[in-house]
Amino acid sequence: MKASDLFVRALEAEGVEHVFAIPGEENLDLLESLRGSKINLIVTRHEQAAGFMAATYGRLTGNSGVCLSTLGPGATNLVTAAAYAQLGAMPMVMVTGQKPIKSSKQGQFQIIDIVDMMQPLTKFTKTIVSGDNVPAHVREAFRQAQEERPGATHLELPEDIAQEHSTMPVLEPSYTRRPIAEEKAIRQAAEAITAARKPLLLIGAGGNRKLTAKMLREFVEKLGIPAVTTQMGKGVIDESGPHFIGNTALSDHDFVHRAIDEADLIINVGHDVVEKPPFFMRPGGAEVVHINFNSAQVDPVYFPQIEVVGDIANSLWQLKERLEPQEHWSFASAHRIRDALQKHIHDGCGDDSFPIRPQRLVKEVRDVMPEDGILALDNGMYKIWFARNYPAHSPNSVLLDNALATMGAGLPSAMAAKLVFPERKVMAICGDGGFMMNSQELETAVRLKQDLIILLLRDDGYGMIKWKQKQMDFHDFGLDFGNPDFVAYAEAYGAHGHRIAATAELKPTIEKCCKAGGVHLIDVPVNYSDNDHILNREIRELSEKL
Repeated sequence: MKASDLFVRALEAEGVEHVFAIPGEENLDLLESLRGSKINLIVTRHEQAAGFMAATYGRLTGNSGVCLSTLGPGATNLVTAAAYAQLGAMPMVMVTGQKPIKSSKQGQFQIIDIVDMMQPLTKFTKTIVSGDNVPAHVREAFRQAQEERPGATHLELPEDIAQEHSTMPVLEPSYTRRPIAEEKAIRQAAEAITAARKPLLLIGAGGNRKLTAKMLREFVEKLGIPAVTTQMGKGVIDESGPHFIGNTALSDHDFVHRAIDEADLIINVGHDVVEKPPFFMRPGGAEVVHINFNSAQVDPVYFPQIEVVGDIANSLWQLKERLEPQEHWSFASAHRIRDALQKHIHDGCGDDSFPIRPQRLVKEVRDVMPEDGILALDNGMYKIWFARNYPAHSPNSVLLDNALATMGAGLPSAMAAKLVFPERKVMAICGDGGFMMNSQELETAVRLKQDLIILLLRDDGYGMIKWKQKQMDFHDFGLDFGNPDFVAYAEAYGAHGHRIAATAELKPTIEKCCKAGGVHLIDVPVNYSDNDHILNREIRELSEKL
């Protein structure tokens, strides 16, 4: 069969459901092959958005999301999405076109070395130089994308290779199981946990897997060890439960860091150094047990003494079976810290002032969203507030990017989440800066007939950088911009636009949008004037008194 048909058959063998794409002329054979496939082609308005959607699909399902672009500028527009998936450990396969490689018909027009460009951003990148190589290269791209640690892979399919014919069969995915941790490592970790006086569980991004989350919840329920999460570990355990202390939304000096400082042993599950460090190891400080799929990447602030390497869920099960609650364990101070943190979170929730303050905003969203509702956050000041103040009840119900932390991913991520979970409520939370980087995808969401809410937090500037600017005692300079009429902008795409004119209007507006269906954008002016005082000063002062 034609190589492009063989390529699509190979995608089908991998279980691909969607291809997110902006095709070009070099992809036309592949496009025609997709036309006869059961795979759903979703055309976006920018390649970056196609990549963000594919990466989020991978994050939510564990199967590789697939995105497609042409050569040259189409491929270069996938670079940010490649880094997003690679740093965020999201399985994604990128497919890009290329001019014929056996003959030249347009000189060097649009030709750059895409494989070389993708090399530092992916786990695997390859030009397919023969139709007979299609099955093996596709299988390898998917294998590496999904193998722990997951990430981005890339295949380049030149125009003339797509037109070749091949008799090679498709390669089916092999049966595979992750290696499990060695018994001696489990025993050493169990002995250290048993001997500790104030053990603390810290859950990172690697803990955000379906079976791992189940094992973590059973581990905490049996042993009662207090738990802290990183931003990308949010929701792995129910954050309304009695053993959850808090989220490391800030790098240091928050209430949760007091609990970390008081622990004499940290059970660090699924930690990845690409996330901002949730704690800083110091010589003579707490002992750290590293539980992960891979061995620890040593860093000046991370050098664990015990490593349990293998399938995380199995490691936790083995430890749970060995361990029993110990009378000498002391969790009173951790629970006291949790209570103080919850009090601080609730202190600003009743503020009626307008523009709305972040504490009230987070509470209103939590009150309206169902327990299994999904928030997809872009990157901005609000991310810290939602990470810290918004209690998540299930894994991957708060999609935060604390690895690449790129702006522009919020709306495409929410759209991908709605594709994967059409029955669940999904809300994109974007600042005006990040939203405008991929706002054209409103058209895609409307075309897909999605039920989606975009909560647009407007402060007419790059608020997080302003916060850092003030923290460094610099003048307020260079970070303000103008905005369109967002209500009219949304309606121009066929979406529904709403503008909040008083804080009391927010909750009923979100409720109305949830019931109405369709794509809704809510323009919410937000007041970040207390960011510096609360996040840089007040929290530090209050936590130091505990």
